[in-house]
Amino acid sequence: MTTVEPEFSFRPVLFPLHLKPGRSLVAVTERIDCDIVYSAYLQGIFPWYEEARGEPVCWWSPDPRFVLFPEELHVPSRLRRFMKHSPFRYTMNRDFEQVISRCAGIVRPGQTGTWIGPAMIDVYCRLHEAGAAHSVEAWHGDTLAGGFYGVSIGQVFFGESMFSAEPDSAKSAFVRFVLAFRQCGGMLIDSQVYTDNIARFGGRNISRDSFLQMEKKLLGKSLLSPLPVTFEQLKLL
Repeated sequence: MTTVEPEFSFRPVLFPLHLKPGRSLVAVTERIDCDIVYSAYLQGIFPWYEEARGEPVCWWSPDPRFVLFPEELHVPSRLRRFMKHSPFRYTMNRDFEQVISRCAGIVRPGQTGTWIGPAMIDVYCRLHEAGAAHSVEAWHGDTLAGGFYGVSIGQVFFGESMFSAEPDSAKSAFVRFVLAFRQCGGMLIDSQVYTDNIARFGGRNISRDSFLQMEKKLLGKSLLSPLPVTFEQLKLL
């Protein structure tokens, strides 16, 4: 069984890229919509800008690129023990809008605002409706305790943002996701730039050229089974 392709017919947008070593900002546009965002992922690019400040839409292709190969997943022993008795119920695509909204509301050290503004939320919600963007949720009873969202194309998952309202909620959901993604034949998780959080799970930097070469090979290959179903049926560690 193959993955479900997005239902919208996007208009391909080619970026006039100038990929110089060490330079991450590769393009600037006046608008952001589903066509241009989906096309950007196909070219190894993602949007990141502060809408509230009136910034133009900035498009990034970091060098180096921070990724996680599912087969290299490292689960810290304390988290592994936690997951054996986790109080959370894990789902995929049950409340995308709440997940992205909660991610937008996180106060992050060293940041005065958020790159997840109303226009960004609208675009990713429409990508979700089309089948391209996905959310992962950890529930404590009927309360959303944590989660993350991203875009899935072929055998690549592009992670965008994560939030935790309760300890280990998003971390345990992420581990479960990586295990399910690997079981489905997923080969590459893009974390864009270095974070301590993903580094502790085995994330590492690779060159932009290596990332773009891998992406080109993997985007056209389908997963072996439906990721949301595999995720929710996955047996714990």
